[in-house]
Parts: sequence; structure tokens; C-alpha cells
Amino acid sequence: MAASSLASRAVASLSPSISTGASRDDAGSSSVVGFHKRSSAFTGRRVRISSGHGSSAAHGRRSCVVAATAAPVKESPPKIADALVTREEGLELYEDMILGRCFEDMCAQMYYRSKMFGFVHLYNGQEAVSTGFVKALKKDDYICSTYRDHVHALSKGVPARQVMSELFGKATGCCRGQGGSMHMFSKEHRLLGGFAFIGEGIPVATGAAFNTKYSREVLKDLSVDAVTLAFFGDGTCNNGQFFECLNMAALWKLPIVYVVENNLWAIGMDHFRATSVPEIWKKGEAFGMPGVHVDGMDVLKVREVAKEAIARARRGDGPTLVECETYRYRGHSLADPDELRKPEQKNKYAVRDPIAAFKKYLLENGLASEADLKAIEKKIDEIVEDAVEFADASPLPPRSQLLENVFADPRGFGIGPDGKYRCEDPAFTAGTAEV
Repeated sequence: MAASSLASRAVASLSPSISTGASRDDAGSSSVVGFHKRSSAFTGRRVRISSGHGSSAAHGRRSCVVAATAAPVKESPPKIADALVTREEGLELYEDMILGRCFEDMCAQMYYRSKMFGFVHLYNGQEAVSTGFVKALKKDDYICSTYRDHVHALSKGVPARQVMSELFGKATGCCRGQGGSMHMFSKEHRLLGGFAFIGEGIPVATGAAFNTKYSREVLKDLSVDAVTLAFFGDGTCNNGQFFECLNMAALWKLPIVYVVENNLWAIGMDHFRATSVPEIWKKGEAFGMPGVHVDGMDVLKVREVAKEAIARARRGDGPTLVECETYRYRGHSLADPDELRKPEQKNKYAVRDPIAAFKKYLLENGLASEADLKAIEKKIDEIVEDAVEFADASPLPPRSQLLENVFADPRGFGIGPDGKYRCEDPAFTAGTAEV
């Protein structure tokens, strides 16, 4: 099917009225616990960070974009001097969030049209977390993801073509079609992988942070200053690997930030029924680690906390645990009928859509015009359409690739004495099912 046809029928995004109050405090700004705003020292007290967002009604349209207001924004003097970001930064953040939302909406279409197989977990609603953190990194910094990893990969710079092709199981994917939805990886972009089981990525990320520490302090390579982000969900925080790695990172002052994307549900388990201490950020205190709670529906608040935590890690002050309270707008996966969550809870977070809120902020502060934002939306539509066309036209992996990356020893079972993969030998696969 032509990409233009697919894009024109993209799943419409949520675009109701906006309220940017903190979800736990029900206030006009979210509580950020842990950092002193001016000194960046950990104080253990609550600090208010206001984004300057207001509230307004919003309306939807048949696009992967969220509209900011129902009526034209009133004429007012530009407020760029008071904004929390520059124009260039604001447009970069907006483009990244739009890319994540539009890409995931297209994934839903492709899944239901049998272009993708297995489990596909979408990120809709959580874009402020990925954008706020990943866009605060340097190119050589690392990230480690979960099974909800498409948008993390896109934010880190993995081309949309490669991500979509991986979802299609094609040879042009970032893992040559062998990883699929839950296992995005890119050495070039320092993406250490998505992981299907909860908690699996935390030790990998901790190991990457240890490598940075070892390179600097033992090998005396002062050119290495990478920071690692470990993304995971609220359900992971009752897992042993979580506590073991926090202890190790705090003990050795590793340059890592543990980012909890608390969307309040672990598949079908309500977060508040699953843990004796619902405030995940407090769990860092057991290891002497700063803990921060931030409104994960507000990209500017997330970004401010991210910059502080990343800077802290890079200068050698050790790890930080950041709990981003967010919400996913779809079920756990595209196979989930999503019948357990109450409509009241869904609506509470739907009216605080992070993209709609940020769009409104850009317009009201004179950082962008409607024409600027529409140009970005058009650009992203074209990128996503192109990714679908590219993935659909790409070849499937050859049968000879079947045993690659299975054995650590290249002289092992998968490769014969002649240096060729044994699966290329007709005698080796004789009698087996066709792959």
C-alpha cells in the first residue's frame, strides 16, 4: 500500500484540553524532590519548578499531531526572554516528540495490517520523558531501554528507516531484522538495546557506566566522560536487579542516571497495589543516592531535572534516581484490550497531553509560530511515510543469517571449518522445517 495512503489514515492522537498540574500534588507546578535548583546539590527537600504553562481547550484533527488550542492564541508581546528554552531548543524538542508520536501511531496501523508480528509496545503519552532526557545527552553517551524502546531509539538518533525496518523484520533494520520490536540496538548511536524482560537492561547500563569509570580512573583515558541513562518502568522497581545495581552504582559513584518511567501500570497491575513504597524516588535514599520525582508529562520539567542529573554524573558526583510520573495512552501492548484501567484515570492524564502542552507553550512564549510547527509536522509525516515505504520494500534476512550472533566463539557450532556458516550447507539443514 502506498505510504501516502497509510499516512493519511494515521491514528488520530489525543488532543483534549490541557492541564499541566502535578499529578500527585494537583498543583500548578510539579514537585521535584532532590536537587537544589541553584546549587545542584542534593538537599532532600521539595523544590518547585514551574514551566509557565497555562490551561486551554484543545481540539483534534486527523493527524498524528496534537493541536494546542481550539481558538487562535491572542496577540501578545513575545516572551522569548522569559522562556525556559531557546527557539532552537524548543523546535528540536517539539520535532522529537512529534516524531515519536507519529511513528508509534503508524506502528499501530502496520501491526493491525500484519506488517509487524509478535508483541509491539507503544510509547504514546510518554514522549516528554524520552525527549527530555535523551536530548540532554552528548553523542557519545549511552542509553539502555526496555521493551517499549522505539521512541528511545529515535530520540538517540537511530534513523526512522532502520527502526521501522526492524519492526518489519527486514534485513535493513538496525539489528538486521533479528531483534524486532523489543530489541532495538545500535552501536553507532550508543543504544545498548531494548530488553524483553523487566530489569534486564539495568545491569547492562550499570556495566556501561562502570566502563566509563574504569577507563578514566584506571586506564587514565580522560577523554572518556560518557554518562549512561537506564530507562525502566515502575514494575521493575520491585526487582532484585534494581536494588543490586543501585547499591553498586552508589558505592562506586558511577556516572549513570536511573530513569523510572512510572506510567502507573505494570501490564495489568496497578502500581499502588504492587509496592509497599509507591514513591519510587525514595528508594534511592537507602543507598545514599539522590531521588527526584518529576512530572513526566511536562518536557521542560523533565529536561531541567535531566540536565541536572546528567551534569552531576559527568562531574563524578555519582548516580541519581529519577521517577518520571507519566502515562501510556494505549494498552500494555497492541494485543492488550486495555480493559483494566478506569476511564476516569485515562481521562485525567489524557487532558494533560505532553505534546499539546508544549505546543501551547511554544506559541504563547513567542518561540514558534503556527507555520513553524506545521512545517515540522509535515516534515515528520514525510519521514514516517518514507520509513514505511523503505521497510516494506526492503528484503527479508537471508537464511544464512539464522545462526549469526548466536554463538560467542566464531569457530563454534554455527561456523564450519571452512569459515562458512553451517546453515549454508544443505546437508546441515536437511530434514528441518523451512525457515
